[in-house]
Amino acid sequence: MSFVINTNTAAANAANNLSASNAQLQNSLNKLSSGSRIVKASDDAGGLAVSMKLTTAALSAGAAVAKDANETSFLQAQDGVLQVMGNVLTRMSQLSALAKDTSVDTSQYGTEFTSLATELGALAGATYNGTKLTAGIGGLSAVTVTTTGLTIGAGVDTEIGQIASARAANGAAQSSLGYDSQVQTATKTNLDAAAGQISNVDVATEATNLAKWNVMVQYGASMLAQANQTTQVALKLIQ
Repeated sequence: MSFVINTNTAAANAANNLSASNAQLQNSLNKLSSGSRIVKASDDAGGLAVSMKLTTAALSAGAAVAKDANETSFLQAQDGVLQVMGNVLTRMSQLSALAKDTSVDTSQYGTEFTSLATELGALAGATYNGTKLTAGIGGLSAVTVTTTGLTIGAGVDTEIGQIASARAANGAAQSSLGYDSQVQTATKTNLDAAAGQISNVDVATEATNLAKWNVMVQYGASMLAQANQTTQVALKLIQ
């Protein structure tokens, strides 16, 4: 076996092996510290593409859930107004009938009737975040009531019928949104799970890899030190 000084192949190979082991060690550390199996695109290019698409779809499903919640809040507010409007119209109809009773003093009915007429107009103009709650529901956005002689304009029955139909449609819409929200929530959960299956790191497996590469780095450093000592033999020969 020849002894040389200028070229130390053993040391070069040991250095290359040490560098490779250290790269694997750093990769394991990055995965465990981030919780992700795919820290950079080169770790799994195909898996990265699939997980990104699944994550995007999951975020879209989450946005749909939020949208359903916002729309449900609007419908709940709308139903509350419609319910009160129906109660007001019903009471005004009662007052109009009571006012025809000649056996009792009905002078105070007019005060309540007028007050309710004002309240009805205010309810018809109620808004939610700038959107009129009664918009598009029959003639409710322009309710008119005649208070002269405690008489309600001819159409009160029509108005009450429109409110009843609007509340039924409102309830159906809320029910539909509830089912859609359930579907979107389940979809988001499943998509998140699918994306996580691809991108999340298996801690047990990666911890094993970390221990392995940690040993390999220490072992490689020791072997590199040993390889660097081989040139000392050649120096001894010329002493």
